[in-house]
Amino acid sequence: MPRPPKRPHAVWFEPSERPRRPRLSRERIVAAAVELLDAEGESGFSMRRLAARLGSGVMSLYEYVGSREDLLDLTVDHVMGEVRIDGGPEGPWREVLAWQLTQSREVMRHHPWLPGLVATRPVLGPNALARSELFYGTLTRAGLRGPRLIAAVGTLVYYAQGYAAAENAWRAWLRDPADESELRRQAMEYVAERAELYPTLTAQAQLDIDDFEGQFLLGLETILDGIEASLGP
Repeated sequence: MPRPPKRPHAVWFEPSERPRRPRLSRERIVAAAVELLDAEGESGFSMRRLAARLGSGVMSLYEYVGSREDLLDLTVDHVMGEVRIDGGPEGPWREVLAWQLTQSREVMRHHPWLPGLVATRPVLGPNALARSELFYGTLTRAGLRGPRLIAAVGTLVYYAQGYAAAENAWRAWLRDPADESELRRQAMEYVAERAELYPTLTAQAQLDIDDFEGQFLLGLETILDGIEASLGP
């Protein structure tokens, strides 16, 4: 079978310079890593998937970051920067802390992988340390020192992290509000049918409440009340 004739070709028919992919940078890699974590979670995160997302080779990533764990540290600190430390209240310490923790919950809701990563590594990036400095400084000005200061910081931070993690897990499992309402109704009915065994739960456990934000704020207010009481007169 005769070969088809070749197309006419000359170097002059090609563009003067082939377009090149823009070089990678640590900033581009971190931003793409955040997008991948948002889409797949930590369990679906790998350097190979990230390289494919960036259209590069895996080894090219290691020119900018030392390891997968280093990159996860960078993504955590990058996302921590979404919690603002300027433009908020400058008055009573309770308002400052409530503003910070409300933002933290919102950021952890937007990035569901964040609570787990924050809990498993030292959080020492510049964004994280700047927010910790504000947090510690606010409680110090309120009058806390030493072990009580450390305990107060841990209680508040772990409350926000744990609440956001539980909320994320619940929302990932029950995505349809109608399904959630039906489940809550059935749970209330189940407990009420066993009122003799669980009288307090029947009377007090409001299982139909689905206001995560309102419950978060009320729980935070309760913790802050306890910290304020510990300050004494």
